[in-house]
Amino acid sequence: METIAAISTAIGNGGIGIIRMSGKETFQILQKMFVNNKKEKINIEDIKGYTIQYGFIINSSTGEVIDEVLVSFFRNPKSYTREDMCEINSHGGMIIEKIILEECLKNGAILAEPGEFTKKAFLNGRIDLSQAESIMDLINSKTDKEAKASINQLEGELSNRIKEIKNDLLDMMADIEASIDYPEYDIEETTNEKAYKKLDLVENKLVDLKNSFNKGRILKEGIKTAIIGRPNAGKSSLLNKILKEERAIVSEIEGTTRDTIEEYININGIPLKIIDTAGIRDTDDQIEKIGVEKAINVLNDAELILAIFDNSKDLEKEDLEILNLIKNKNAIILLNKTDIVENNLENRKELIETNKNIIKISAKEGNGINDLYNEIENLFQIKDMTTGEEIIITNIRHKNQIENAIKSIENAKKSINDNMPIDIISISIIQCLEDLSKITGENVSEDIINEIFSKFCLGK
Repeated sequence: METIAAISTAIGNGGIGIIRMSGKETFQILQKMFVNNKKEKINIEDIKGYTIQYGFIINSSTGEVIDEVLVSFFRNPKSYTREDMCEINSHGGMIIEKIILEECLKNGAILAEPGEFTKKAFLNGRIDLSQAESIMDLINSKTDKEAKASINQLEGELSNRIKEIKNDLLDMMADIEASIDYPEYDIEETTNEKAYKKLDLVENKLVDLKNSFNKGRILKEGIKTAIIGRPNAGKSSLLNKILKEERAIVSEIEGTTRDTIEEYININGIPLKIIDTAGIRDTDDQIEKIGVEKAINVLNDAELILAIFDNSKDLEKEDLEILNLIKNKNAIILLNKTDIVENNLENRKELIETNKNIIKISAKEGNGINDLYNEIENLFQIKDMTTGEEIIITNIRHKNQIENAIKSIENAKKSINDNMPIDIISISIIQCLEDLSKITGENVSEDIINEIFSKFCLGK
């Protein structure tokens, strides 16, 4: 493989910048452009892994000092990529990092593709494909619980569970092969009975993994939450109070919000994707009308609806329309402006008949916001979403492969029930093994590998 190089720190100014190199020519390239604190060239043979040297990056053509640096050295196979590798810790800043990277390229490295360092780690057997994907999930984590789930997968929890299930299937295959090789002992019926019981156990393990995706999806994508109400009910004020910033324009003029506003918030480790919508009402304003239509579409797609009503006024036609829209939805009713009038709408029959939880709030003062958070926690059982010993599937690709594996198990069980020959049953078991191998990357196409790593950031 070629020696690759890339800037691994985020674009922009910072305390330090890191330029990474990996490949068999790493130290030879570094020798041309790095000198120690005495301005002397380093001896490649003296370089030890897991060491750091202070020195200077120089222009290899002129000898001019480019930057004062620390260089970390990693000898194969004890590195991130299982190749010779170094990380040049320079002063932060786009210009200096770019100049050092160009020096690496000038002396023989090639620019790394997105995710190529992690791809090398996968191809060289340091990690499997599910662990590689968990690295990207960890980088993109929005909450501590999502990060913990990613760390569990990076440490091989999912890989170990898949390996355990595959071993169960391989034990079955050994029994089946024995039955095929020694038909004179007439053990096929016994083998089928044992296989069916084992298939049941395997299916239960796979179903548990598949079902964990409901939690995993929430951890990764958040709960899609729509704030709806008629104009001036306090939707934008609620959004601003939740975000603790003036994100949405608040005005007494009705129809201020014309489009949706989306932001993420964190409730005890679970992200909520909060969407503020245009006030729902009849209007002749064409732009506002589009906003109202978008609000209704968002409402229909949302997993949670925060339906906000102006507690200082009586219910209006638009309020009744909103109650009808949320009738069969997962919703919480918020009675806003209790700082003006505390008791007004909570006993209204139209609200009570929805059987939704009703919370009194003041979006202006912040009263009742914690009650809202507690209700969301209870509604989605957020406290139960622990990521300790539990394996949680967060990746849709993994879920799809597990579903395929379950279908293969079901086909094998059906073959047994239909008294099919034992070698026919083994076809479905082999297919299940292939389905599971695609999760860890033992049996996956190059196109899928390239697609996965193309989503990584440059330098990772």
